Amino acid sequence: MINWQTTALVFPGQGSQAVGMGAEIATQYPAAREVFAQADVQLGLPFSKLCFEGPAEQLDETYNTQPALFITGIALLAALNAELAARGQSQATPANVAGHSLGELTALTAAGAMEFGPGLKLVRERGRLMREAGEKSPGAMAAILGLDIVALRQLCEDACAATGGIVVVANDNCPGQTVISGDDQTLDHALTLAKERGVKRALKLAVSIAAHSPLMATSQEEFRTAVKKTPITVPATPVIGNVSAAPLTTADMIQDELSAQLTSPVRWTESVQAMVEAGITHFVELGPKAVLVGLIKRINKEVTAIGIENPAQLAAWLDS
Repeated sequence: MINWQTTALVFPGQGSQAVGMGAEIATQYPAAREVFAQADVQLGLPFSKLCFEGPAEQLDETYNTQPALFITGIALLAALNAELAARGQSQATPANVAGHSLGELTALTAAGAMEFGPGLKLVRERGRLMREAGEKSPGAMAAILGLDIVALRQLCEDACAATGGIVVVANDNCPGQTVISGDDQTLDHALTLAKERGVKRALKLAVSIAAHSPLMATSQEEFRTAVKKTPITVPATPVIGNVSAAPLTTADMIQDELSAQLTSPVRWTESVQAMVEAGITHFVELGPKAVLVGLIKRINKEVTAIGIENPAQLAAWLDS
């Protein structure tokens, strides 16, 4: 039996997508298949086919990646609850849920703060607006390995001072692994400074937007309006926010969090630490690739973290 009082469910963001995502779980579990079917109807196109069969180039477009991960995460949760029911157990009642960037919207839906339909609509709009902001204010992102967060913030400030542009810490993923985001010229200068300062690795990412930076501001107000129009209620399970790294316990707090998310950093390290301090010892990632599992293990080596993306992994976890 799962000890839900010490278990958190977490959901990944962009970069975790892969052709075939959700296919196995949808084949075995009618409840998961129904999630994909609902999404196809709401989006008015065979979106499940894109998840299951690709092509990868289309799946990797921000406008498609975000709903694909959202749908797959909720489908995996539906499969988990179906399997628990088949075993005569109550549905999943984790002590916390959280998600990385886009995954935060999946987490909010999993926690009951948003219904699936309105949540999917908001995710699709988020992807559209981020793509639009990228077209209006082009930029890029880069992963920085081996530099602590304080030193990295100083590096970004130095790069901005040199070029007059924008580059900021976008994702604090785990100790020694962060992502910066900004306009191309300033980001490139930051990478040069990073190499001069002995950074182990500085790698530009294959994305065409400067997510979680001021360059997303052109779409922030429109996204805020979309958030305000989305029915949001008090979550049944405490959701740890990216912006605050603290529990989101009211509808107003969730609206403020989501409205600020596009231009604010993802404080994933602090979010995981907050959950551990609250008593979480087991993290279960629902999504492809188990990217968050690796980050969590680097944040705290004492906790258990596993990824579930197919029926075999789901059964193995519940049997353990």
